[in-house]
Amino acid sequence: MFQQVRIALSMGFRFFLGLTVFLMVGCKNDVKIPEEISQIPIALEVDRFDQKFAKVDASELPELIAAYPYLFPEQYDEQFWRDKIQDTIQLELNSEVAQSFPDFNEETQELDNLFKHIKYYYPKTPLPKVVTITSDVAYRTPVILTDSLLIIGLDNYLGEDHHFYKGIQRFYTQNFRKEQIDVDVADAFVRTLVRKQGSRRFLDEMIYHGKRLYMMEQLLTLEAKNEIIGYTPEQLDWAEANEVDIWTYFVENELLFDTDSKLLSRFINPAPFSKFYLEFDNESPPRLGRYIGWQMVKAYMQRNTIPLQMLPGKSSDEIFKQANYKPRK
Repeated sequence: MFQQVRIALSMGFRFFLGLTVFLMVGCKNDVKIPEEISQIPIALEVDRFDQKFAKVDASELPELIAAYPYLFPEQYDEQFWRDKIQDTIQLELNSEVAQSFPDFNEETQELDNLFKHIKYYYPKTPLPKVVTITSDVAYRTPVILTDSLLIIGLDNYLGEDHHFYKGIQRFYTQNFRKEQIDVDVADAFVRTLVRKQGSRRFLDEMIYHGKRLYMMEQLLTLEAKNEIIGYTPEQLDWAEANEVDIWTYFVENELLFDTDSKLLSRFINPAPFSKFYLEFDNESPPRLGRYIGWQMVKAYMQRNTIPLQMLPGKSSDEIFKQANYKPRK
Protein backbone atom coordinates (compact mmCIF):
# COMPACT_ATOMS: atom_id res chain seq x y z
CA MET A 1 0.00 0.00 0.00
CA PHE A 2 1.13 3.50 -0.90
CA GLN A 3 4.13 2.41 -2.91
CA GLN A 4 3.66 5.60 -4.93
CA VAL A 5 3.99 7.67 -1.76
CA ARG A 6 7.36 6.16 -1.02
CA ILE A 7 8.44 6.80 -4.59
CA ALA A 8 7.16 10.36 -4.31
CA LEU A 9 9.48 11.00 -1.38
CA SER A 10 12.56 9.74 -3.18
CA MET A 11 15.31 12.08 -4.36
CA GLY A 12 14.39 11.45 -7.96
CA PHE A 13 10.86 12.66 -7.45
CA ARG A 14 12.09 15.76 -5.64
CA PHE A 15 14.17 16.68 -8.70
CA PHE A 16 11.24 16.31 -11.06
CA LEU A 17 9.01 18.11 -8.58
CA GLY A 18 11.12 21.22 -9.00
CA LEU A 19 10.93 20.86 -12.78
CA THR A 20 7.15 20.47 -12.63
CA VAL A 21 6.78 23.62 -10.52
CA PHE A 22 8.93 25.52 -13.01
CA LEU A 23 6.80 24.34 -15.92
CA MET A 24 3.57 25.19 -14.07
CA VAL A 25 4.74 28.74 -13.46
CA GLY A 26 6.04 29.07 -17.00
CA CYS A 27 2.77 27.92 -18.57
CA LYS A 28 0.42 29.98 -16.43
CA ASN A 29 1.02 33.13 -18.44
CA ASP A 30 -0.09 31.32 -21.61
CA VAL A 31 -3.61 30.70 -20.26
CA LYS A 32 -6.27 33.03 -21.65
CA ILE A 33 -9.88 33.75 -20.75
CA PRO A 34 -12.29 32.44 -23.42
CA GLU A 35 -13.25 35.29 -25.75
CA GLU A 36 -16.98 35.03 -25.05
CA ILE A 37 -16.18 35.66 -21.36
CA SER A 38 -13.47 38.27 -21.82
CA GLN A 39 -15.83 40.45 -23.84
CA ILE A 40 -18.36 40.76 -21.02
CA PRO A 41 -18.24 44.39 -19.77
CA ILE A 42 -17.32 44.53 -16.09
CA ALA A 43 -16.12 47.55 -14.13
CA LEU A 44 -16.11 46.94 -10.41
CA GLU A 45 -16.33 49.96 -8.14
CA VAL A 46 -13.67 49.73 -5.42
CA ASP A 47 -13.99 51.88 -2.31
CA ARG A 48 -10.81 52.01 -0.20
CA PHE A 49 -12.51 52.44 3.16
CA ASP A 50 -9.30 51.23 4.82
CA GLN A 51 -7.56 54.37 3.56
CA LYS A 52 -10.41 56.63 4.64
CA PHE A 53 -10.47 55.15 8.14
CA ALA A 54 -6.69 55.52 8.40
CA LYS A 55 -6.91 59.24 7.60
CA VAL A 56 -10.05 60.24 9.52
CA ASP A 57 -9.79 62.45 12.58
CA ALA A 58 -12.22 62.73 15.47
CA SER A 59 -14.09 65.71 13.99
CA GLU A 60 -14.75 63.84 10.70
CA LEU A 61 -15.68 60.54 12.34
CA PRO A 62 -19.47 61.14 12.60
CA GLU A 63 -19.64 61.81 8.86
CA LEU A 64 -17.74 58.59 8.11
CA ILE A 65 -20.03 56.58 10.41
CA ALA A 66 -23.07 58.02 8.66
CA ALA A 67 -21.66 57.10 5.24
CA TYR A 68 -20.80 53.51 6.21
CA PRO A 69 -23.30 52.41 8.87
CA TYR A 70 -22.78 48.72 8.02
CA LEU A 71 -19.13 48.98 9.09
CA PHE A 72 -19.88 50.53 12.48
CA PRO A 73 -21.94 48.10 14.60
CA GLU A 74 -24.48 49.85 16.80
CA GLN A 75 -23.29 48.10 19.96
CA TYR A 76 -20.18 50.31 19.86
CA ASP A 77 -20.63 53.99 20.59
CA GLU A 78 -18.77 56.82 18.92
CA GLN A 79 -16.20 57.01 21.72
CA PHE A 80 -15.16 53.42 20.93
CA TRP A 81 -14.31 54.46 17.37
CA ARG A 82 -12.58 57.65 18.56
CA ASP A 83 -10.32 55.47 20.67
CA LYS A 84 -9.82 52.98 17.86
CA ILE A 85 -8.53 55.47 15.29
CA GLN A 86 -5.77 56.34 17.76
CA ASP A 87 -5.08 52.80 18.94
CA THR A 88 -1.48 51.73 18.33
CA ILE A 89 -2.47 48.34 16.92
CA GLN A 90 -4.93 49.94 14.53
CA LEU A 91 -2.28 52.44 13.45
CA GLU A 92 0.09 49.58 12.68
CA LEU A 93 -2.64 47.76 10.76
CA ASN A 94 -3.21 50.92 8.72
CA SER A 95 0.49 51.25 7.98
CA GLU A 96 1.05 47.63 6.99
CA VAL A 97 -2.00 47.52 4.72
CA ALA A 98 -0.99 50.80 3.08
CA GLN A 99 2.46 49.40 2.42
CA SER A 100 1.19 46.12 0.95
CA PHE A 101 -1.70 47.69 -0.99
CA PRO A 102 -0.68 51.20 -2.08
CA ASP A 103 -3.19 50.65 -4.87
CA PHE A 104 -5.62 47.86 -5.69
CA ASN A 105 -5.22 47.80 -9.46
CA GLU A 106 -3.96 44.26 -10.01
CA GLU A 107 -6.43 42.82 -7.53
CA THR A 108 -9.26 44.77 -9.18
CA GLN A 109 -8.35 43.28 -12.56
CA GLU A 110 -8.40 39.78 -11.09
CA LEU A 111 -11.80 40.44 -9.53
CA ASP A 112 -13.06 41.86 -12.82
CA ASN A 113 -12.03 38.60 -14.50
CA LEU A 114 -13.79 36.59 -11.82
CA PHE A 115 -17.03 38.54 -12.16
CA LYS A 116 -16.90 38.23 -15.94
CA HIS A 117 -17.02 34.47 -15.41
CA ILE A 118 -19.80 34.81 -12.85
CA LYS A 119 -21.83 36.96 -15.23
CA TYR A 120 -21.26 34.44 -18.04
CA TYR A 121 -22.68 31.55 -16.03
CA TYR A 122 -25.09 33.57 -13.88
CA PRO A 123 -26.05 36.68 -15.89
CA LYS A 124 -28.63 37.85 -13.34
CA THR A 125 -26.05 38.08 -10.55
CA PRO A 126 -25.81 41.71 -9.40
CA LEU A 127 -22.38 43.31 -9.45
CA PRO A 128 -21.35 44.21 -5.89
CA LYS A 129 -19.56 47.31 -4.74
CA VAL A 130 -16.10 46.37 -3.41
CA VAL A 131 -15.15 47.86 -0.05
CA THR A 132 -11.69 47.22 1.38
CA ILE A 133 -11.21 47.37 5.15
CA THR A 134 -8.95 46.34 7.99
CA SER A 135 -10.59 43.63 10.06
CA ASP A 136 -8.30 43.00 13.05
CA VAL A 137 -7.13 39.93 11.07
CA ALA A 138 -10.50 38.19 10.99
CA TYR A 139 -8.93 35.40 8.96
CA ARG A 140 -11.86 33.00 9.25
CA THR A 141 -14.02 35.49 7.30
CA PRO A 142 -11.55 37.43 5.15
CA VAL A 143 -14.25 38.34 2.63
CA ILE A 144 -17.98 38.94 3.04
CA LEU A 145 -20.15 38.81 -0.09
CA THR A 146 -23.76 40.00 -0.28
CA ASP A 147 -25.93 40.93 -3.26
CA SER A 148 -24.72 44.52 -3.15
CA LEU A 149 -21.42 44.44 -1.25
CA LEU A 150 -18.10 42.65 -1.34
CA ILE A 151 -16.10 43.48 1.79
CA ILE A 152 -12.43 42.46 1.78
CA GLY A 153 -10.25 42.54 4.90
CA LEU A 154 -6.88 43.42 3.42
CA ASP A 155 -5.05 42.71 6.67
CA ASN A 156 -5.67 39.01 5.97
CA TYR A 157 -3.46 39.10 2.87
CA LEU A 158 -0.16 40.62 3.98
CA GLY A 159 2.00 37.55 3.27
CA GLU A 160 2.30 34.20 5.01
CA ASP A 161 5.25 35.25 7.19
CA HIS A 162 3.86 38.58 8.36
CA HIS A 163 4.34 39.19 12.07
CA PHE A 164 0.62 39.87 12.53
CA TYR A 165 0.05 36.16 12.02
CA LYS A 166 2.31 34.82 14.75
CA GLY A 167 0.40 32.30 16.80
CA ILE A 168 -1.85 31.28 13.89
CA GLN A 169 -1.22 27.77 12.56
CA ARG A 170 0.97 27.59 9.47
CA PHE A 171 -1.61 25.63 7.49
CA TYR A 172 -3.77 28.74 7.66
CA THR A 173 -1.14 31.42 7.15
CA GLN A 174 0.33 29.83 4.00
CA ASN A 175 -2.69 31.27 2.19
CA PHE A 176 -2.65 34.74 3.74
CA ARG A 177 -1.40 36.17 0.43
CA LYS A 178 -2.67 38.55 -2.25
CA GLU A 179 -3.00 35.64 -4.66
CA GLN A 180 -5.83 34.25 -2.56
CA ILE A 181 -8.14 37.28 -2.71
CA ASP A 182 -9.97 36.28 -5.90
CA VAL A 183 -9.96 32.64 -4.73
CA ASP A 184 -11.67 33.57 -1.47
CA VAL A 185 -14.22 35.71 -3.31
CA ALA A 186 -14.95 32.88 -5.75
CA ASP A 187 -15.38 30.53 -2.80
CA ALA A 188 -17.77 32.94 -1.10
CA PHE A 189 -19.87 33.12 -4.28
CA VAL A 190 -19.87 29.35 -4.83
CA ARG A 191 -20.92 28.72 -1.23
CA THR A 192 -24.17 30.57 -1.98
CA LEU A 193 -24.93 27.95 -4.64
CA VAL A 194 -23.59 24.66 -3.29
CA ARG A 195 -25.35 23.30 -0.22
CA LYS A 196 -24.69 20.21 1.85
CA GLN A 197 -27.39 17.62 1.27
CA GLY A 198 -27.76 16.39 4.84
CA SER A 199 -25.99 13.04 4.78
CA ARG A 200 -22.98 12.50 7.02
CA ARG A 201 -21.12 10.02 4.82
CA PHE A 202 -17.49 10.68 3.96
CA LEU A 203 -18.46 10.50 0.28
CA ASP A 204 -20.97 13.33 0.71
CA GLU A 205 -18.34 15.56 2.31
CA MET A 206 -15.86 14.78 -0.45
CA ILE A 207 -18.31 15.58 -3.21
CA TYR A 208 -19.64 18.71 -1.49
CA HIS A 209 -16.13 20.15 -1.46
CA GLY A 210 -15.42 18.68 -4.89
CA LYS A 211 -18.37 20.61 -6.34
CA ARG A 212 -17.10 23.83 -4.78
CA LEU A 213 -13.57 23.36 -6.09
CA TYR A 214 -14.74 22.40 -9.57
CA MET A 215 -16.99 25.45 -9.81
CA MET A 216 -14.23 27.71 -8.50
CA GLU A 217 -11.92 26.26 -11.15
CA GLN A 218 -14.41 27.23 -13.88
CA LEU A 219 -14.68 30.77 -12.48
CA LEU A 220 -10.91 31.22 -12.07
CA THR A 221 -9.55 30.11 -15.43
CA LEU A 222 -6.36 32.16 -15.02
CA GLU A 223 -5.63 30.94 -11.49
CA ALA A 224 -3.13 28.17 -10.76
CA LYS A 225 -4.78 24.92 -9.63
CA ASN A 226 -2.82 24.84 -6.39
CA GLU A 227 -4.18 28.28 -5.44
CA ILE A 228 -7.76 27.10 -5.99
CA ILE A 229 -7.43 24.36 -3.36
CA GLY A 230 -5.07 26.39 -1.17
CA TYR A 231 -2.03 24.15 -1.64
CA THR A 232 1.56 25.02 -2.33
CA PRO A 233 2.75 23.78 -5.76
CA GLU A 234 4.61 21.00 -3.95
CA GLN A 235 1.49 19.89 -2.08
CA LEU A 236 -0.52 19.71 -5.30
CA ASP A 237 2.21 17.67 -6.97
CA TRP A 238 2.20 15.27 -4.00
CA ALA A 239 -1.57 14.80 -4.31
CA GLU A 240 -1.37 14.23 -8.06
CA ALA A 241 1.53 11.80 -7.80
CA ASN A 242 -0.26 9.72 -5.17
CA GLU A 243 -3.86 10.03 -6.33
CA VAL A 244 -4.19 6.33 -7.15
CA ASP A 245 -2.96 5.24 -3.74
CA ILE A 246 -5.08 7.77 -1.85
CA TRP A 247 -8.19 6.50 -3.64
CA THR A 248 -7.15 2.87 -3.06
CA TYR A 249 -6.73 3.60 0.65
CA PHE A 250 -10.22 5.12 0.86
CA VAL A 251 -11.80 2.17 -0.98
CA GLU A 252 -9.90 -0.67 0.69
CA ASN A 253 -10.58 0.76 4.13
CA GLU A 254 -14.29 1.17 3.28
CA LEU A 255 -14.29 4.88 4.13
CA LEU A 256 -16.55 6.21 1.37
CA PHE A 257 -19.84 5.38 3.07
CA ASP A 258 -18.51 5.66 6.61
CA THR A 259 -20.15 8.29 8.84
CA ASP A 260 -17.34 8.51 11.40
CA SER A 261 -16.90 12.23 12.15
CA LYS A 262 -13.17 11.68 12.71
CA LEU A 263 -12.78 11.36 8.94
CA LEU A 264 -13.45 15.09 8.67
CA SER A 265 -10.48 16.00 10.86
CA ARG A 266 -8.35 13.43 9.05
CA PHE A 267 -9.10 14.32 5.42
CA ILE A 268 -11.50 17.28 5.06
CA ASN A 269 -10.91 20.04 7.61
CA PRO A 270 -7.91 22.41 7.67
CA ALA A 271 -4.93 20.71 9.30
CA PRO A 272 -1.15 20.47 8.96
CA PHE A 273 -1.44 17.22 6.97
CA SER A 274 -3.78 14.34 6.18
CA LYS A 275 -3.95 11.46 8.65
CA PHE A 276 -3.64 7.97 7.19
CA TYR A 277 -2.00 6.85 10.44
CA LEU A 278 1.07 5.83 8.45
CA GLU A 279 4.69 6.84 8.79
CA PHE A 280 4.64 9.41 5.97
CA ASP A 281 1.60 11.36 7.22
CA ASN A 282 3.50 14.55 7.98
CA GLU A 283 4.75 14.64 4.38
CA SER A 284 1.21 14.67 2.98
CA PRO A 285 -0.87 17.76 2.16
CA PRO A 286 -4.02 18.36 4.22
CA ARG A 287 -7.62 18.01 3.03
CA LEU A 288 -6.96 15.17 0.61
CA GLY A 289 -10.62 14.18 0.85
CA ARG A 290 -11.46 17.49 -0.80
CA TYR A 291 -8.85 16.89 -3.49
CA ILE A 292 -10.25 13.45 -4.34
CA GLY A 293 -13.79 14.87 -4.35
CA TRP A 294 -12.61 17.51 -6.84
CA GLN A 295 -11.19 14.85 -9.15
CA MET A 296 -14.37 12.80 -8.84
CA VAL A 297 -16.55 15.77 -9.83
CA LYS A 298 -14.20 16.51 -12.75
CA ALA A 299 -14.64 12.93 -13.97
CA TYR A 300 -18.41 13.26 -13.67
CA MET A 301 -18.51 16.53 -15.63
CA GLN A 302 -16.28 15.08 -18.35
CA ARG A 303 -18.68 12.15 -18.79
CA ASN A 304 -21.88 14.19 -18.62
CA THR A 305 -22.69 17.17 -20.79
CA ILE A 306 -24.58 19.34 -18.33
CA PRO A 307 -24.42 23.10 -17.68
CA LEU A 308 -22.31 24.20 -14.76
CA GLN A 309 -25.43 25.69 -13.20
CA MET A 310 -26.94 22.21 -12.78
CA LEU A 311 -23.99 20.74 -10.87
CA PRO A 312 -25.00 21.95 -7.35
CA GLY A 313 -28.28 20.01 -7.54
CA LYS A 314 -26.72 16.68 -8.46
CA SER A 315 -26.65 14.15 -5.64
CA SER A 316 -23.49 12.56 -4.30
CA ASP A 317 -24.74 9.13 -5.35
CA GLU A 318 -25.38 10.23 -8.93
CA ILE A 319 -21.96 11.85 -9.20
CA PHE A 320 -20.24 8.85 -7.63
CA LYS A 321 -21.95 6.31 -9.89
CA GLN A 322 -21.75 8.24 -13.14
CA ALA A 323 -18.24 9.59 -12.67
CA ASN A 324 -16.79 6.07 -12.83
CA TYR A 325 -13.77 7.65 -11.20
CA LYS A 326 -10.71 5.44 -11.61
CA PRO A 327 -7.44 7.33 -11.26
CA ARG A 328 -4.53 5.83 -13.15
CA LYS A 329 -0.86 5.62 -12.33
